[in-house]
Amino acid sequence: MDLVTLVLFVAGFGLLIGGAEMLVRGASRLACTLGVSPLIVGLTIVALGTSSPELAVGIQSSLMASGQVALGNVVGSNIVNILLILGLSATITPLIVAQQLVRLEVPLMIGISVLVLVLGLDGAIGQLDGFLLIAGLVAYTVFAVRQSRKESRQVQEEYAQEFGRKACGSLWEGLVQIGLVLGGLALLVLGSRWLVDGAVALALTLGLSELIIGLTIVAVGTGMPELVICVTASIRGERDIAVGNVVGSNIYNILIVLGLTATVSRGGVAVPPAALAFDIPVMIAVAVACLPVFFLDGRIARWEGVLFLGYYVAYTLYVILDATQHDALATFSLIMLVFVIPLTIVTLGVLVVRAVRRGSVLS
Repeated sequence: MDLVTLVLFVAGFGLLIGGAEMLVRGASRLACTLGVSPLIVGLTIVALGTSSPELAVGIQSSLMASGQVALGNVVGSNIVNILLILGLSATITPLIVAQQLVRLEVPLMIGISVLVLVLGLDGAIGQLDGFLLIAGLVAYTVFAVRQSRKESRQVQEEYAQEFGRKACGSLWEGLVQIGLVLGGLALLVLGSRWLVDGAVALALTLGLSELIIGLTIVAVGTGMPELVICVTASIRGERDIAVGNVVGSNIYNILIVLGLTATVSRGGVAVPPAALAFDIPVMIAVAVACLPVFFLDGRIARWEGVLFLGYYVAYTLYVILDATQHDALATFSLIMLVFVIPLTIVTLGVLVVRAVRRGSVLS
């Protein structure tokens, strides 16, 4: 991998982050100009906008016949969003989980994560599978818009404060926002091309598979928009929005990124046995872990954020050790199976029992 490719690889990350930021700002303000409520903007446009780097990388990689980068990017990004991004945000300040819609979205996130495993059992997520996922996206968006009308005034005010309530009705303002959207899309397209080119070259240089690169480096890079939004929302005190953005982004990652990538690719997206045996089950397990953590107290405490971060470090370390077949892999796996995972299960069980006893389980 030459220096030029490395520079383009790094620059691709920057263009993706900048393009996503422009797209989110332009689309959200344009929606407000057209009279769309801030709540709907936060639940749909912003979640879709923060998934736009994954979408750009997915389509670009499928066109370059590097579909494993797309799959690894989606699976890795969903793991990054919960373990790394929510973990870091909760470590900064405890996160609030109080929206009815978020509580409905978490089971949906778990369900479609399981669906990815089922669809990939034959070794690929084909074009028909992609159409199914896109149909699910349409249904989910309609559902989110309808549910948003039932939200409390407090939630409406929170989203209005985060995404703005002022409608910019002038023609000039509308043109500016359209320019931001188009400029953001252009940066996403260019950045994704450079990033995928560099990722493939990096995989070849290091002797790693495209799946591993997608699960780690590319996933963290394309997760930067979610990280920026979540950390910013946490610092501002809009902690409920941080959780909603991550859950919504995970749903969009699967439905539109994987769905559209599989649809535009002739052979669909290949699902290697390694992903079926480990990475996709980890994505499902992480989604399932959100149920007790999110719902018992209606918040994500700092220690739970630290726990999420610890698991992300452990997951990444395992992926690297497994890819390189390091001598420490067997010992590390044994420690995880015998000590860490059982201890976490016991901890979550204790939390459930305590919550049931004091009658704080959310209905």
